[in-house]
Amino acid sequence: MSLKIRLARAGTKKRPYYHVVIADSRAPRDGRFIERLGHFNPLVGKDAKDRLKLDLEKIKAWLAKGATPTDRVLRFLDEAGVMKRPARNNPNKAQPKKKAQERAAAAAAAASGGAAPAPAPAAPAPATEAPAGEAAAS
Repeated sequence: MSLKIRLARAGTKKRPYYHVVIADSRAPRDGRFIERLGHFNPLVGKDAKDRLKLDLEKIKAWLAKGATPTDRVLRFLDEAGVMKRPARNNPNKAQPKKKAQERAAAAAAAASGGAAPAPAPAAPAPATEAPAGEAAAS
């Protein structure tokens, strides 16, 4: 059985409040849990002391038993000094996607075309005789 230390949502509609719980990873998010380890209120200011309350002794005991925290809980534990959260690096995240790159290329082409007028497309030369397909049709 793999155990997770994760958030279980409580509170009412548009008023979230989370319990930090230890649960089986297969259990539903707000469903069955083994033990409550703390709570988190995201509506309170970041500097308020009652925004996050963790029972660090219980958390350390569950970590020793092999429980793994979710990313959000790992952030809380990193702030508390219990675990170290590895730094993440995704250099491709900030790059524009394909459509945005096409739009940027079109805008750059229009900007460079606006600075130096592009030559007008050459008009087709007048045909002296019609192609064979058009002559047969008339």
